[in-house]
Amino acid sequence: MLKIIEPLPSIRPFLLIPLIFFAGCSQEQAAMSGFPTPTVSVVTLKTEPVTLKRELPGRTRAFTIAEVRPQVTGIVRERLFVEGSHVKAGDALYQLDDATYRAAYNSAKASLARAEALVEVSRLNAERAEELIKTNAVSKQEYQNLVAARSEAEANVNVAKAELASAKVQLDYARIRSPIDGVTGRSTVTKGALVTADQASLLTTVQQLDPMYVDVSQSASELLQLRRDLSASAIQEAEKIPVTILLEDGSHFAHEGELKFSDVTVDPATGSVALRILVPNPEHELLPGLFVRAVVSTAIIEDGLLVPQQGITRNARGQATAMVVADDGTVEMRIVKVSDTLDGNWLVRDGLAAGDQVIVEGLQKIMPGANVIVTNLTNP
Repeated sequence: MLKIIEPLPSIRPFLLIPLIFFAGCSQEQAAMSGFPTPTVSVVTLKTEPVTLKRELPGRTRAFTIAEVRPQVTGIVRERLFVEGSHVKAGDALYQLDDATYRAAYNSAKASLARAEALVEVSRLNAERAEELIKTNAVSKQEYQNLVAARSEAEANVNVAKAELASAKVQLDYARIRSPIDGVTGRSTVTKGALVTADQASLLTTVQQLDPMYVDVSQSASELLQLRRDLSASAIQEAEKIPVTILLEDGSHFAHEGELKFSDVTVDPATGSVALRILVPNPEHELLPGLFVRAVVSTAIIEDGLLVPQQGITRNARGQATAMVVADDGTVEMRIVKVSDTLDGNWLVRDGLAAGDQVIVEGLQKIMPGANVIVTNLTNP
């Protein structure tokens, strides 16, 4: 019997798979070739003066602090101020029992009066002897003795005046006064307490709160780099540029300060250098010991380049990069060097130049060498 052998049906689908695969690839490539050119937004860089700023942490300190201590020994008879009140220099703070010092003052005053009376007697005796010696009524020796007695009496007057002045100083010290204008602190003694001259413990403090100091610290490495840039004439030192004070809650203090002092010694524990800022404080909003941050202007770059932060990325090596539109409309990746952030912008030190078009929007749609359409030309 003749059998007709037909092609196996199971082979035909496998023969069709490569045809379908290659047909699909060709369709995908055709679709890709039809994608529109990506559109990106750029900023055109330009040089401009840039003020370098550092935000440094610090604490406030009173402009003047007076620690009030007694200069004589005595019992506190009365406290003459309200704690936390404003006082003027010379205002009385405490009154000590001054009976002993007043008695010494009165004694010294009486001694001066007696010495002055003896001067008058010796003066009259000397004048009388001066007339009598002309007629040899008194001896020359007696005359000289009377003149010497007059000089001694005059010297005794000076001694008595000095003792009276010393007694008055002691009496005045019994009334303890504020040495400066300022705000008083808490009193450590009460009425009836015994205080002694030059004791270690203070009675109270008086602090001048207007103006105020703000003590901050700057990294020694930043300071060294700043000095290198200044010596290389890359930047110029900022002079009389206000310092902005930020309070603990992030708000701006109403008054701007001025940098007054920069230390020359590096703290070995922190590797930083101390700076001191003077800030007006007429409303006494700043209190001693308050934590603040100071935005300090350190230098000015005359031809600085600023790039928005979204235009700078990092590669796998951690290097800062920027995507730039070349003259032929393609994307070029640049390795750049950035240093500071200023108001949402990076300060670029190397890798870019004025006139470069840096891509800031559409970065996720491009890669180096791709053609792009540039829109939204803006400046940083």
